[in-house]
Amino acid sequence: MRRITFLILLFAATLSFGQKNNDQKKTVSILFIGNSLTYYNNLPELVKQTAREYNVRVKYEMVAKPNYAIVDHWAEGKVQKLITKKKFDYVILQQGPSSQYEGRQMLIESGKDYKQLCDKTNTKLCYYMVWPSRTYYHTYDGVIKNHRDAAKLNDAILLPVGEVWKAYFDRTDNFQYYGPDGFHPSLLGSKVAARVITEKLVNELKKSN
Repeated sequence: MRRITFLILLFAATLSFGQKNNDQKKTVSILFIGNSLTYYNNLPELVKQTAREYNVRVKYEMVAKPNYAIVDHWAEGKVQKLITKKKFDYVILQQGPSSQYEGRQMLIESGKDYKQLCDKTNTKLCYYMVWPSRTYYHTYDGVIKNHRDAAKLNDAILLPVGEVWKAYFDRTDNFQYYGPDGFHPSLLGSKVAARVITEKLVNELKKSN
C-alpha cells in the first residue's frame, strides 16, 4: 500500500514538473507593424523581456517606418508576405493616434484586409492603442474610441496601452510616460506599454489552453 501511495505521489510530482516545464518552454511569435511609436525604445524587445516573467518566450519581427500608417505597409506588400510565409501567432498593428475620421477609416478598413489575411493563416490580429501628443491631448477620447471600435468591428484583440496611459495621467497629473517631444514615449512609457501588451497576450494564451 505504501509503495502504491509513493508511486502515485511520484507520478503527480512528475506531471506537475512537466506542466511547469511546458509553461517555461511556451513560445509565441509576433509580427509588429507600425511606425516610430513601435520602434522607439525597441518596444518589441521590451515585450520579449517582460514576457520572460511569465515563462513565455517571444520571437518577433518588426516592420516599422517613420510616419507610416497600416495602409502604407499594406501598399508595400512586405507584411503580407511575412504573415503568409512565417505564420505568426500574433500580428500587432499600430499607427498614429487616429482620432480623426481619416485615421479611423484606416484603422477599420485597412484593418479588415489584415484580418482576412490573418484568418487564413490562423493568426490573431491585435490593435496596439497608442495616444495623442500632449498638444492634442483633447483628442484622447477619440483615440480610445476609434481603436476600440476598430478592434470590435474586425474581431481583433485590443491592446489598450493608450487607455492605461490616460488613466495614469488623470489619476496623478504626471506625464512622465511622454518623452521630451511630448509625443514619443519615454523609456518608462515604453516599458508600461510592453507590460500592457504582454499581460494581454498572456491572458489570451491562457484562454487558448
